[in-house]
Amino acid sequence: MKPKILVTRAIFPEVVERLRTYFEVEDNPDDVLYSAEEMARRVSDKDGVMVVASRIGADTIAGAPRLRVVSNMAVGYNNLDIEAMTRAKILATNTPDVLNETTADFGWALMMATARRITESEHYLRAGQWRYWGYTLFAGSDIYGSTLGVIGMGRIGQAIARRAQGFGMRVVYHNRSRVAADIERELNAEYLSREELMKQADHVMVVVPYSPATHGLIGAAEIALMKPTATLTNIARGGVVDEIALIAALRDHRIAAAGIDVFENEPAFKPEFLELSNVVLTPHIASATLATRLAMANLAADNLIAGLGLGPRAGDAPNPINPEVLAKKQDKGA
Repeated sequence: MKPKILVTRAIFPEVVERLRTYFEVEDNPDDVLYSAEEMARRVSDKDGVMVVASRIGADTIAGAPRLRVVSNMAVGYNNLDIEAMTRAKILATNTPDVLNETTADFGWALMMATARRITESEHYLRAGQWRYWGYTLFAGSDIYGSTLGVIGMGRIGQAIARRAQGFGMRVVYHNRSRVAADIERELNAEYLSREELMKQADHVMVVVPYSPATHGLIGAAEIALMKPTATLTNIARGGVVDEIALIAALRDHRIAAAGIDVFENEPAFKPEFLELSNVVLTPHIASATLATRLAMANLAADNLIAGLGLGPRAGDAPNPINPEVLAKKQDKGA
């Protein structure tokens, strides 16, 4: 008998067929959004789950005695209850690295659209309001030669900083811990406190992973330190930036503009954002190229296959979030 797995949302058919080689697959080609109750029912008899833009919490885990692996098709995993999974000896995995460059590209696109008022000016043109040229018409702020502040110098943060060299930018960064000196030299990046970065940067890019420690990391106090001409771009996770404080700052023009790809309770978001012309809003699409999403799906499949003890890497899932589960199994010879 093949192990049973659930794929929670629609993904590439070729990846589903690959999974069928190893598993009895329940997929979701109609891309139905399961309620918490429905998710719990579907997971209850499964050995593994490929989580695609869905949540798996402690209640779902409690009703799934066979569950051994949860493979998240994302880098961030605040949609998973990792503590509950670890207690239940369920391996959780994610898909880092394959989306670094794509996400960095998007971060730059969002930052540039924000700084140069692309969305605002397009709406103006489409509404038939363009009547004349004026020297202040949608005048934004320069990227070239300005100061980029990167909050979170992990893989994606470093990819963003590398791109800044082509724009002649000064790069400053803040991270939980300072990166190695050779990386700083390679990126020509200067370490600053979070407060000093907020004061000096012309463009702040937020790229930290979400955790209780980073919730509200950029709040009213941090935003108040920014230049009135500065922009803030968030491609990290919703909740890292205090949305109420950001909306107030944008409404009062205490900062120039913001670009937001992630929201605290997405797909819901605060409707006050829609009342602002100086914000660019996108629906969590930083990794959205077909090539990258396919690579993420295949890596999530690799994690699930190996985690359930099958395929060429049996028992050695490439990207464990809670590797202590693997260590315990190996200690027991499982």
